[in-house]
Amino acid sequence: MCDQLEIDAAKARGRCLIVDDSPTVRRIAGRILRGFGLEVDEAEDGQLALEACVRSMPGTILLDWNMPVMDGIEFLRALRETDGGDAPRVVLCTTQTDVDHVQQAFDAGADEYIMKPFDAAMLREKLFGGVAVGR
Repeated sequence: MCDQLEIDAAKARGRCLIVDDSPTVRRIAGRILRGFGLEVDEAEDGQLALEACVRSMPGTILLDWNMPVMDGIEFLRALRETDGGDAPRVVLCTTQTDVDHVQQAFDAGADEYIMKPFDAAMLREKLFGGVAVGR
């Protein structure tokens, strides 16, 4: 459980970038995250996400693993080498459940790991420690 200061700090990050090649996942995640009071931007692959981060670094990134052009792990490694790229909290989302995949995600720089399909409670737990948040 986190305290109000941690929630305020998370909201101060302000903007979340959803990176997923599925428009449905982006729509559902966006609706959930807006409900938490975050501004939401979207990218359909890692390359577009990296370009968006170079223009304006978000506070939080909800990142799919399997995408065309540049997958989530490639994006994450490139992000962490970018100026300011160590700042965003990155939650990697995937259907991969084995320990090797989880370790690879953390080795690449993920802060959290969440399984698809996810729901509002799961996202709230990973972003805010499970404390009820909203507008």
